[in-house]
Amino acid sequence: MQNARSISELNRLIQQALEIELDPVIWVIGEIADFRQAPQGHAYFELVEKQGNQVQAKIKANLWSFSYRAVAARFESITGTSIKNGMKILAQVAVNFHPIYGLSINVKDIDPSFSLGERARVRQETIDRLTRDGLLRLNARHLLPAVIQKIAIISSPTAAGYGDFINQLESNIYGYQVYHKLFPATMQGNEAVNSLLRSLEHIEAAKDELGIEAVVMIRGGGAQLDLDCFDDYLLSAKIANFSLPILTGIGHERDESIADLVAHTRLKTPTAVAEFLLSGFREFEENLGLAMLRLDRATRQKLGEEQTKILQLVHQVKAFCENMLKLDEERLNSSINRIRISGKNILQIQGNSLDSLERNMKRGLDGFLQKQKQNLDSAESQLRQLDPEAIFARGYTRTEINGISVNLVKAQVGDHMQTHTASQKISSTITQIEENERINI
Repeated sequence: MQNARSISELNRLIQQALEIELDPVIWVIGEIADFRQAPQGHAYFELVEKQGNQVQAKIKANLWSFSYRAVAARFESITGTSIKNGMKILAQVAVNFHPIYGLSINVKDIDPSFSLGERARVRQETIDRLTRDGLLRLNARHLLPAVIQKIAIISSPTAAGYGDFINQLESNIYGYQVYHKLFPATMQGNEAVNSLLRSLEHIEAAKDELGIEAVVMIRGGGAQLDLDCFDDYLLSAKIANFSLPILTGIGHERDESIADLVAHTRLKTPTAVAEFLLSGFREFEENLGLAMLRLDRATRQKLGEEQTKILQLVHQVKAFCENMLKLDEERLNSSINRIRISGKNILQIQGNSLDSLERNMKRGLDGFLQKQKQNLDSAESQLRQLDPEAIFARGYTRTEINGISVNLVKAQVGDHMQTHTASQKISSTITQIEENERINI
């Protein structure tokens, strides 16, 4: 169509309409939800209008750091409490419409006289009613088993808190095993209370068949507005009257829900519930260890008594055995004396034989050594004859050409020779060579 507008144009029209039609600041009543403070000092939250637990309307709100410091200090000085979730407040706001981020309000001031808000009053009325009805600590009447081994879980199957709980439970380093069955429920919103009540009824019907020992109600935290279902009177009364102990780990740190107050045991987070269950195993194991120590001590004491009896018997047996051994020792000594005398005779005979053999061996060895000495003397005489010094002493000489014996080279006229005698070295030059017949020496 020709008159169609862009989104930015539409947003500008909305912004202009708000600026024209609305006063610069407006006083509004609303309940604070999802309150959080940024590191820069700003406060972000939602202002909510509710009918009972039903949300009728809500709008994003900002309280900038400069204003927040003054507003919060004045509010706490007058009311005695800080600004927090669940308070119904009367706030002076400026409406702001951003073309990208949409509609929000900037809080300029909060009227402290509006007190803690309607929500806190309703919550306190619920607590007072439970107290009057005797329900506030009724579920705590149940005794927890020493080791909780079978549990029913109420949670959303897709909740991160449920996954954390199962992971903590099943991956424990001790290898403890806990049977668990999920009874799924809606954990926030308008249908949460009815869904939680139905899950409790299903557990009641199945507890005997499954052997359930306790109920665990968990979720992974969230905005305070999302946790309002856990302040419901009907749910709290059901928890208080339940036939099994109920453990809660709803996962919010800032406020304690009424469901936490009426439950048997309240823990901060799903993983804390898992750790609580596992701690029962560890404590039981430690107690078992102590019992074993006591049993060991009693056993040792009994063994000590029996040991005394055994020692008495040992002394009796020992005395008897000593008498028997003494008799046997006497018989043995007699046998030893006989063997010793016989051994001496045998050793004397063998000694004589060895002496004779030694003499024969000595005579043979002396002859052998004499013969070997004669052989050595003959060999020594032959070696002396072959000694070069002895040969030189008999008048023989040795002649060399270039350090080689003359009979091993081909001598030629003009070669220089060196002749060695016993006391001289004579150098000469060959002037004539004649062939000669071999001379036998």
